[in-house]
Amino acid sequence: FSDDMDGLRKVPDNVPNADMLTAHLEKPLTRVPDPFETHDSFGAHNNARLQTFLDRFEFDYEFASATDYYASGRMDETLLKILANYEAVTGIILPTLGEERRKTYSPFLPICPTSGKVLMVPLTARDETAGTISYSHPESGEDITTPVTGGACKLQWKADWAMRWVALGVDYEMAGKDLIESVTLSSKICRAIGGTPPEGFNYELFLDENGEKISKSRGNGLTIEQWLTYAAPESLSLYMFQSPRKAKQLHFDVIPKNVDDYLTFLNKYSTQTPEEQLTNPVWHIHGGKPPSGDLPVSFALLLNLVSVSNADDKNVLWGFIKNYAPEASPEDLPILDAMAEYAVAYYHDFVKPTKSYRAPDETEKQAMIFLRDKLNDLSGDLDAETIQTEVYAIGKTYFEDNLRDWFKALYEVLLG
Repeated sequence: FSDDMDGLRKVPDNVPNADMLTAHLEKPLTRVPDPFETHDSFGAHNNARLQTFLDRFEFDYEFASATDYYASGRMDETLLKILANYEAVTGIILPTLGEERRKTYSPFLPICPTSGKVLMVPLTARDETAGTISYSHPESGEDITTPVTGGACKLQWKADWAMRWVALGVDYEMAGKDLIESVTLSSKICRAIGGTPPEGFNYELFLDENGEKISKSRGNGLTIEQWLTYAAPESLSLYMFQSPRKAKQLHFDVIPKNVDDYLTFLNKYSTQTPEEQLTNPVWHIHGGKPPSGDLPVSFALLLNLVSVSNADDKNVLWGFIKNYAPEASPEDLPILDAMAEYAVAYYHDFVKPTKSYRAPDETEKQAMIFLRDKLNDLSGDLDAETIQTEVYAIGKTYFEDNLRDWFKALYEVLLG
C-alpha cells in the first residue's frame, strides 16, 4: 500500500530538480511533478520503483495506491465511520498532543480546491448526515464545506492507518520500532469505528554507518538497486531475514559479509538433517529448494584477488580462481561467475578510488629486491608453502624486531 496521497512536506536532499519541487510543497505526491522526469508524478515514480523491487524479488502482491483508493470511493464507507465517531477518534489522539496542537487537530485533511495542497486546518463544522466537514481557508479566510469522501479529503496518519485496516480487512501488519505508539493508537481508533486491529510484528530500525537512523529525506541509507549492483538478491534476503528485532547497519561495507554468510549457510545445507535445514536461512530464502552451494572460494577472497590484480573484468579473476580450483568453470558454477562480476564492480566503486601506494624506505627496498631475486632463483613449480617460507625468512633477516612491519610494507608498497 503506497501512501502516495501524502503531502510533500520537504524537498528531499537526494533528488534532481530540487528547486522545482519547492513550488509543490504540501501537495499530494501524485500531484507533484516527477523530479526524475520519468513518470507523470513523483508519486508514480516512487510507486514504479517500489513495484520494480517487488517484482525483482518475485513477491506475490496486489499493489494499492492511496490516491486511487481514496478517489475511487473504496475508502468512503470507512471515512464516514470516522466522521460518525469523530469525538471518539479525537479523544484517542488529543491526549498525545501538545496544548497548541490540540486546539487545531482534526483527523480529516481536506485537499484545497484551488492550490491542491493537503491542508492541516481546524474544522468549523461537520455534518454526519451529509458526510461533509467545514473549515476556514487558511489564506483567504473563505468558509469551505467539502465531502470527506471521493478523494476530497485524506486522513491524518494514525486515523488513516486504522481506516485502512477496517476498509481493506487487514489482519496482519508489520511496523518498525519507531511506530509502536502509532500501532497502539491506530488500534484504539480501529476498535472505536467497529473494527478489529490486525495481528502485528515490530522490527528494529536500520542504521547508517554512523549508527544513525536511516532517513528517506536525507537519503543516508543504501538503496535496493545499489545493493544489487554489488551482490546477488539472496545476500540481501539473508540480511533482511536475520535478527529482525535487532537494529542493523545498512551501508556498503556490510555487503561482503552478507554474501559470505549466505554462502556459508548454503554450503552447510546439504550436510544438515531435515530438522536443521528448516532452521537454515537458505531454506526460507529459496522456498525450501536451495541450489547447490559448494563453491571453492569466498566473496572476501575474490575481493582480495581483484584488489591485488587490479582486474577490469571477471575473466582476469577466473585465471586466479582456477589456481584454487582447476576444475571450476563459469558454466559449471554460475553463482561463482556472478560473484566474480560483483567483486569487480565492488572493487572499482569502493576500493580502487581510495587505494594508494607508498614508496619503500631503504630497508624495505633492499628486502624487496632480495625477495625478487630469491624468487627468480627458485626453479620449477613452486607451491604456496615454499614461497611463504622464503617471504618469512627474508622478513626475519631484515625485520628481526618486528616481522609485522615487513608484511605491512608488502601490502602498502606492492598491493596498495
